[in-house]
Amino acid sequence: MSASRFEGKVALVSGAASGIGRSTALRLAQEGASLLISDINSEALAATEAEIKALGAAVVAFAFDVADPEQCRAAIAKAVAEFGKLDVLCNIAGFAKAKHLTDISDLEWQTMMNVNLSSVFYMSKAAIPHLLETKGCIVNMASSAGLEGQVYNSMYCASKAGVVMLTKSMAIEFAKKGVRVNSVCPGAVSTPLTSNFELPENCDMDLLSKLFPLMDAAQPEEIAAAVAYLCSSEARFITGAALPIDGGQTAG
Repeated sequence: MSASRFEGKVALVSGAASGIGRSTALRLAQEGASLLISDINSEALAATEAEIKALGAAVVAFAFDVADPEQCRAAIAKAVAEFGKLDVLCNIAGFAKAKHLTDISDLEWQTMMNVNLSSVFYMSKAAIPHLLETKGCIVNMASSAGLEGQVYNSMYCASKAGVVMLTKSMAIEFAKKGVRVNSVCPGAVSTPLTSNFELPENCDMDLLSKLFPLMDAAQPEEIAAAVAYLCSSEARFITGAALPIDGGQTAG
């Protein structure tokens, strides 16, 4: 990895308190980026901020709820106010929840759509004017669940498939203007999100076999490495991609 691949670049990473978001923020900091990091968990976010400062990188922590469009706009504005520009947006905040379809409440459905999908729209819409100025890029965290159906995972699949298609649409719209937009689609990753993942009662174990990858779970640092690559100039010819990192889960 290049120690200066993001020297002089400004990145905003949501979901930076833990898991893939934290690893991505640390990876970009190690490679020279200045960062605005965000999460709804202010205490854990402060811990990530301290780690980044220990690396000698410039960082501002901004705790907020990505489901709120006003707060999303405020986060983008704060990044630009603090650092003068924005080069990279990593939309990583999100959550998963498995339920039988008929047990999903209207509120649960709307909450997942707001956090996992609408937030990507809110953040991207606010960031695009600034990214057009810097010829910057967006990387969105989708999932293998956005590429294939998964039993008991209808809410999550719908939200992440939306992220994949939103990514592709934005990539086409802004390609000629120099802004790249990609998504990453992990399978199982060793993060708090997956360790706290619970299956609903009375599951059909035969149907569940498609939920599991063919290899051990990835580490968050492996996903962060792919995000960093897609954010870098080395990936200048990649836009509209939905990159699976799933141990072959979606290969069949």
